[in-house]
Amino acid sequence: MGKDKVKLDKDLLAKVKKFAELSGYTSVEEFITHCLEKEIAKLEESDSEEEIKKKLKGLGYIS
Repeated sequence: MGKDKVKLDKDLLAKVKKFAELSGYTSVEEFITHCLEKEIAKLEESDSEEEIKKKLKGLGYIS
């Protein structure tokens, strides 16, 4: 599996580091991967594209 880079805001990265450590993850990457996998699983359970868009809007990812 290849590795791509993602840029995060400095403040967000600080929070991610803090909660990754508090939660017992071995790395920031492991924590982020787990969070993304959980969110994707929720979206995959959605019945329609419209429901997915509604969830993404609710999370503030799209407007």
